[in-house]
Amino acid sequence: INYSSDRKGWSKVHRLKDSPKVIGMKQTLRALEKELVTVLYVAKDAQSKVTFRALELAKSQELPIVYINTMDELGSVCEVEVKTATAALIK
Repeated sequence: INYSSDRKGWSKVHRLKDSPKVIGMKQTLRALEKELVTVLYVAKDAQSKVTFRALELAKSQELPIVYINTMDELGSVCEVEVKTATAALIK
């Protein structure tokens, strides 16, 4: 798992287990549109056409983006039994 190059990336991933969050593209986009997101998580193996809008919204809001290697790993970190392309910590 590549939690980013610094320890802050690891702590942001660790927070996914305990913090308020949304999981999945539809919920993530809704939260981004309402400006509720504090950190966006994106699986590197997700199709770019799926993650493009979330990434654009996160960049426009200057949010930190943490990349996880696979959709399986992101789902596992979120403690769900399905793959997920995106997740986000919310306010």
